[in-house]
Amino acid sequence: MASSPDLSSADNTPENPGSGSPSETSAASGTAGGGERRGRVRLRRAAVMAVPATIVAAGLAILTAEGALGVQFAISGMPFTVTATELNGTGFEQFGGLDNMADGSPNAGDTGGQVLVVTSAIKNATLTKLCQSVDLGGTNLKITAGAGDQKVTASDLTTDSTELSGDAAFGNIEIGNDASTLNKANAKGPIGVFSQQADTVHIGNLRQTNYATTAGVFKLPGLKLSFSDKAC
Repeated sequence: MASSPDLSSADNTPENPGSGSPSETSAASGTAGGGERRGRVRLRRAAVMAVPATIVAAGLAILTAEGALGVQFAISGMPFTVTATELNGTGFEQFGGLDNMADGSPNAGDTGGQVLVVTSAIKNATLTKLCQSVDLGGTNLKITAGAGDQKVTASDLTTDSTELSGDAAFGNIEIGNDASTLNKANAKGPIGVFSQQADTVHIGNLRQTNYATTAGVFKLPGLKLSFSDKAC
């Protein structure tokens, strides 16, 4: 599950890879490949608009986000699991978009190096019994913290997720905001994108599949890092 500046839609738009002046033969084949890639990008952009409505209809008041964090670095493309018995936060936002892998990433597969994500931004958050694990192939790199009297705390926390579940409650929630107008946390999306925000958020039995996490400050009392045959 970090601080994120205000963003414009241009900042998170994947550029058509490759430029220059190839020969007519290579240009012809490159145009065909570029057309297919642009087609996939357009389909994913359309999906960004559709995902929030589906999630809200499911009843969990979860938002989607325009990759507020992903635009700051290329993601590895390896998902990691985050769990907590309880998350409490003030200043909550969500809105949807795309994270991008480094060019030529071996984890790209047939995705074109992009992952459709739900970005959650929380101004101030506390988490109880945090666990994070990533599958390295046969073993898991596992981090735990906040299992004692002190809880994990974070400011300007953001997570880019493909899955999120738990028992959620929101205080003074606003559903259907334009993502460019959000003001509860330090993140904004592009104009015209569906979003939600709330004064407070509580999620019990939190479980996320994430591709990126950032925070302005992240304090992990009782931190333990180890390799394990068990994931979170």
